[in-house]
Amino acid sequence: MGRFTARLAGVLAVIIGTSGLLVPTSAAAPARAEAPARTGTPASTEIPADPGAATQCALPGAGEAVRRAKPEDVNLDPAAVREAMRYANTHLRLSVRIHRNNCEVGTGALDPVTQGAPWNVWSSTKGVISMLTGIAYDHGKLALDDPIGKYLPAGWGDRAHRAITVRQLLTETSGLSEAILSEAATTGTDANVVRQALALPIEHRPGTNFEYSQRTPDLLGYVVQRAVGEDLQEFAQRELFGPIGIPDNSYFWLRDRSGNTYGYAHLFIPPREFARLGLLMQNNGSWQGRRIISDDYMNQARQPTTTNPCYGFLFWVNKGQRCVTADIPSERTLDRRMVPSAPDDMFAQVGAFQQNNFVIPSLDMTVSWTGLGGDLAPDPQAMLSASPGADLYHEFFRILLRGVRDRPVPDPGSFPGDTPNLDVNPVNYLDPRVLLNGVAAAPDCNLLVCNGTVPTKGALRNAQSIVNALAGYRP
Repeated sequence: MGRFTARLAGVLAVIIGTSGLLVPTSAAAPARAEAPARTGTPASTEIPADPGAATQCALPGAGEAVRRAKPEDVNLDPAAVREAMRYANTHLRLSVRIHRNNCEVGTGALDPVTQGAPWNVWSSTKGVISMLTGIAYDHGKLALDDPIGKYLPAGWGDRAHRAITVRQLLTETSGLSEAILSEAATTGTDANVVRQALALPIEHRPGTNFEYSQRTPDLLGYVVQRAVGEDLQEFAQRELFGPIGIPDNSYFWLRDRSGNTYGYAHLFIPPREFARLGLLMQNNGSWQGRRIISDDYMNQARQPTTTNPCYGFLFWVNKGQRCVTADIPSERTLDRRMVPSAPDDMFAQVGAFQQNNFVIPSLDMTVSWTGLGGDLAPDPQAMLSASPGADLYHEFFRILLRGVRDRPVPDPGSFPGDTPNLDVNPVNYLDPRVLLNGVAAAPDCNLLVCNGTVPTKGALRNAQSIVNALAGYRP
């Protein structure tokens, strides 16, 4: 019992999610650290005599740790890595892992405590749904421009809802009414998130308008499940997590009461394993010579879309010169890239409170971190961790990238700040019509009964997977 109790205590300390119990007192109200300006000849322009001599690490197999290297072995200035880590550690980052050339070159101060404990990566879960969609696409199980009605049970959704395409779900352009907080408020008590999504009003012509919805990736996860013909989580473990060395007892992923996997959030995964997903993307979907996700899909997934140049297939992307934000506290359009201090080929998984995998293919660099926010800009959206990129991202990458020695990385200067949008309509993110059994909730479902039965499958499977993750906990 002593060993299990220790495991339980270690995991629960982190699973709490937003309690802040692991944040040092000194980090509770961090002072903003300004990135030193790159003056004169920046370190990033100092190209070694033999850049090809940089260490390249092999990706790890199951049960193996990511290989480590010194920053200087991968053409990074150790002082810049240390300063970037110091910035992250004092900005509410509970775990930080910096990789270059598949080598781990730095970890955060709290990683020895947090690295093995399942942690809710919130909307970074959406990126996992995108990866699973890509695998199903590669296997010929679905086509991106198929109407989702091809995969839904008969009688689920009307003609207009069934005509929404897979691509429109991937790009958050389904046209469905969205209310982010209402959609998230009932986690664990939702009778059936798929039926709810199919009952939501269509407020925009599909494909024409970006709205950051929670129900959209829930619906997409179900479509993938129907297309591949097996439970989504079983498919994920066999085709995605297992091949890159993420064991099935290291994480848990919540379901609604009917057993549908949440697609918008609630993948609880240890930071150590979360980073492997970033490394898979860094390697364009390949792991140890095995193709997990095709070049074709990966290349599409990280391209800007016309409705939001800052968004791809459930990933935020840095190529677009304009960003449409989520509707918390109000949607706005930013006339800038997501992270101006990073190369434009960067793309990222972005979750609430800043759970991120940042991938920079041109630098062969991945940064993976988890935490409790950290933006200090006087901007309600940034402070609510709802901006696709604010001062936390910008200043961290200014510090880190000035240490790149084998190619120049321009420095755009300090974070310019964004003009807040104070035109707030609470119904846009807290809509009683979709709360519990409101008028736009799933038909034939209420707090107790759905489709004539009392759904308990999801609760039972949630309990089973949480116990499984507790038993499998490794510090």
